[in-house]
Amino acid sequence: MVWPFKPRYRKQIARIEITGAIASATRKHVLEALKTVEERKFPALLLRIDSPGGTVGDSQEIYSALKRLREKVKIVASFGNISASGGVYIGMGAQHIMANPGTITGSIGVILRGNNLERLLQKIGVSFKVIKSGPYKDILAFDRELTEPEQNILQELIDTSYQQFVQTVADARSLGVETVRSFADGRIFTGQQAVELGIVDRLGTEEDARRWAAELVELDPEKTPVYTLEERKPLLNRILPGSRQVSSGLGAGINWVEFEVSTNGLPLWMYRP
Repeated sequence: MVWPFKPRYRKQIARIEITGAIASATRKHVLEALKTVEERKFPALLLRIDSPGGTVGDSQEIYSALKRLREKVKIVASFGNISASGGVYIGMGAQHIMANPGTITGSIGVILRGNNLERLLQKIGVSFKVIKSGPYKDILAFDRELTEPEQNILQELIDTSYQQFVQTVADARSLGVETVRSFADGRIFTGQQAVELGIVDRLGTEEDARRWAAELVELDPEKTPVYTLEERKPLLNRILPGSRQVSSGLGAGINWVEFEVSTNGLPLWMYRP
C-alpha cells in the first residue's frame, strides 16, 4: 500500500539540531538523521548548532559524515547562542556557515583534564596499591602527580589532536594553516569576529539560514517547508517524560580528551559516559 500523502522531500529542506554537549548519543542521532537525509533525497540541509563542544572522536565522526553528504546535498550551518570548539569542528562539514552577530564561537583547541588528590588522600590516610602491566597503564591516576615522561606522552596526544583540528578548519574554510593557528589558541569570539576571521560566511538568524539553503537549491524561500529530523527518545522517556537514564560501568571516572569551551578554567559542561 502506498501512503497517499507521502511528503515531497525533494521540495523540502531537512533540518537537524545539535544542542548541548557532543557525545556518543549526539553522534548516534546525527548519523542516523544524516542517513535519512540522503535516503530521502532532500536537496538541502539546515544544520542548527548550539553546543559548547564535546568529545573528539564523536565530533570528528559527525564532521566526516557531513563532508560525505555535502557531495549530494547543500548544507548550511546555523550557529546559535554558542557554537564553540567541537561545535565549530562539526560546522566545518557544511559548505556554508551563518551565525548571529553575538554568537559565542571559537575555542578552537583540545583539552585533557585530570585530578590530583594525592595530598588530600595523604591527610586522611588513604593510599593505593597498583599492579600494572606497563609504566603508563595508570597515566592520569588521581592519587599521584604526573611524571615527566607521562606529561610528554599526553602533550604529544593533545598536539596531534590539535593539529587535526587546525588542518580541518584550514581545509574547510580555505585558510592557511598558520592563519588558523593565529586565532586557534582557545580564545572565544563573536559571530561578527568569526566573519572577519573567515570562520563564518554571513551574519544572520536561523530563519536567514533557512532562506539561504532554499535559494541554494533554487526553491522558493517563502514557501519551502522545513522537515526537522528529531532524535527518537527511548520508550521509557516517551512514557515517563521525567525519567532519566543512569549509566555506570568501566567508563566511570575516565578522563576524556575533549573539544570544549571553558570560562575561567571551569568547563561549561562535564562529559560523563
